[in-house]
Amino acid sequence: MPVQLTEDEWKAKLTPEQYRVLREKGTEAPGTGALLNNHDTGDYTCGACGAVVFTSETKFESGSGWPSFYNVANTEAVKLIDDSTHGMQRIEATCANCGSHLGHVFNDAFDQPTGMRFCINSASLDFSKK
Repeated sequence: MPVQLTEDEWKAKLTPEQYRVLREKGTEAPGTGALLNNHDTGDYTCGACGAVVFTSETKFESGSGWPSFYNVANTEAVKLIDDSTHGMQRIEATCANCGSHLGHVFNDAFDQPTGMRFCINSASLDFSKK
């Protein structure tokens, strides 16, 4: 069942940085995320609700400054939404379970199996090591 909390409940549950990224669609500074250089095997979960959104099997080094994945954990994990904010046309990646902002997806990963680069904020993720 999808997670639905009030914004006050989200504020109480998340750190200020997580709230800014996950709920206000913020972006962490490139190269600063705690999971950028994580190379352990496991699952990347939504930092708001804990749903598995990516796995270590699809993580790759894109050089973008944010954790990058070439695919989602499963077809129902991440919802894609057209985003025309900041004078750009992009595709936003959100958690399908709680609607929280994860990052954006680009079709510029030509050396990856899907050609897609899910550019995801570390602040929007937790990691569960296997």
